[in-house]
Amino acid sequence: MMTNLFSIFDPASSFSLPLNWLSTSLGLLFLPYSYWVLPNRFTVLFNLITSTLHKEFKVLLGADYKKGHTFIFITLFVFIMFNNLLGLLPYVFTSTSHLSMTLTLALPLWLSFMFFGWINHTKHMLAHLVPLGTPGALMPFMVLIETISNVIRPGTLAVRLAANMIAGHLLLVLLGNQGPNVSSSILTLLIITQILLLTLESAVAVIQSYVFAVLATLYSSEV
Repeated sequence: MMTNLFSIFDPASSFSLPLNWLSTSLGLLFLPYSYWVLPNRFTVLFNLITSTLHKEFKVLLGADYKKGHTFIFITLFVFIMFNNLLGLLPYVFTSTSHLSMTLTLALPLWLSFMFFGWINHTKHMLAHLVPLGTPGALMPFMVLIETISNVIRPGTLAVRLAANMIAGHLLLVLLGNQGPNVSSSILTLLIITQILLLTLESAVAVIQSYVFAVLATLYSSEV
């Protein structure tokens, strides 16, 4: 049963080609809205979200902020959010529920921060391994703990996003499969529950993309 349950996340498709991964580019369909002569409601909302994120990420980056530094994190937020939300539509493949997708986003970002930090700010990176006020006897252990916590960061970023996407989709599928087997009165309750869960999943899709972008910003501010 579990094999059949998780088969909804299987990226295989017909014609022996993984065409469903093309769903990651569906967000490009919304770009033409930004080229209207007069801004519509979507453009106004999108500009409001990006400007708010820009102000928040600028604060998180601190004194080292320079013009344009927030663009990569805003782009990351928008890309993940579109993929999460589009995955809630029927017959749309959720690419962000796979570690192959989330690790592709997290690992290069983390590696670039690490290379930049160790090459340009070596003393700062070494000092970061031992928090201020650590007793001399505990310093080797603190270096080990800080190194491990640093290494697992891309994994935690990737697993957090994928696990949250999988959990919500599995719950929706489990409840949806019970529809043909219940009475009409319970079916009404089931539909209401599904609508509430879909609303919750929409919120989770936005929150998880925000958490991913904020953590990436915090990791970059450390180097």
